[in-house]
Amino acid sequence: MRFIHMADIHLGAVPDKGKPWSDKRKEEIEATFYRLLMEAGKQKVDLILIAGDVFHRPPLKRELKEMSYRLASIAPTQVVMMAGNHDYIGSGSNYRGFEWPENVHFFNKETLENIYIEALDTWVYGLSYEHREIFQPLYDNAKPLNEPGYHILLAHGGDEKHIPIRKNDVLCAGFDYVALGHIHKPEIFSDRMAYAGSLEPIDRLDMGARGYIYGEITDDGTKIQFCPISCREYRELILESDTDMTAGEMEEWLQQQIKIEGEQHIYNVILKGYRDPDIVYRTDRLGQIGNVVSVRDETLPWFDFERIYNENSDNLIGMFIEKVYHMPMDEQRREQILSYGIQAMYYGRG
Repeated sequence: MRFIHMADIHLGAVPDKGKPWSDKRKEEIEATFYRLLMEAGKQKVDLILIAGDVFHRPPLKRELKEMSYRLASIAPTQVVMMAGNHDYIGSGSNYRGFEWPENVHFFNKETLENIYIEALDTWVYGLSYEHREIFQPLYDNAKPLNEPGYHILLAHGGDEKHIPIRKNDVLCAGFDYVALGHIHKPEIFSDRMAYAGSLEPIDRLDMGARGYIYGEITDDGTKIQFCPISCREYRELILESDTDMTAGEMEEWLQQQIKIEGEQHIYNVILKGYRDPDIVYRTDRLGQIGNVVSVRDETLPWFDFERIYNENSDNLIGMFIEKVYHMPMDEQRREQILSYGIQAMYYGRG
């Protein structure tokens, strides 16, 4: 039996709101999801598992109708899905009473239940969130029934506010596969349990490749692999400064590095190293280059501490340098304190 495990689609999300690319990201999230559904239908994948947070917030009725149409179009592929903490089933939720097509199976309660898919001889266990937060470990005692067929647990959670999960206990419970959602970073614990991660990165901290899990379950066991699919990634870009680099050179260097790394990606830029004390890097200007979502300047002004100490051994500056050198700390921390302190005292600016 061949399956696709996805999670945390977050339809309707607008990542990096206010940035020039944010509206396009909203469209890309939807396009990637529907592209994967179409490909699964073409490849005649047996089962699609969606481990919660299909929507970024409780869905509108028209959004459910659109999804229902898309899911019906890939029949006979079977789909099992649940509501997560973002699209939870509240008292007025449009999930309540919604009629899904025959190939779609939806968990509509906050208590663990099972769905049997006869065509695949497969049992899927799961629940949906009816609240934004669930503090109880609802999956930890989950066990497969003593019935023939394949047994899969669909679970959304893993932190203290969203169904804590003792992963080793769940892994040893006897399921053929545990399809996890809620954590956006993909993580494979074994061939029988994994977080698929989000299909597309949703937040600037969602760095690295994003995609889904493709798996096969046979009488010999389960085999899975992670498949990247996202249009772009959030990446961390570290630029190492030196004492000869001007602000303009730093801006040009950032432009070059973005071209090398890929202009489609979105960057968290970190400036490191040493700079001339008279040079100030304009983080606001750097933030306007390409798809830069954040800039953090960790550069230190460079000083010849030995020369400055010799010239100021009899005054407050010399006393400051001597005191810092006698403080117990690692060399990196010492240089940070000395650099910022000397810049403030010796140059008269912070």
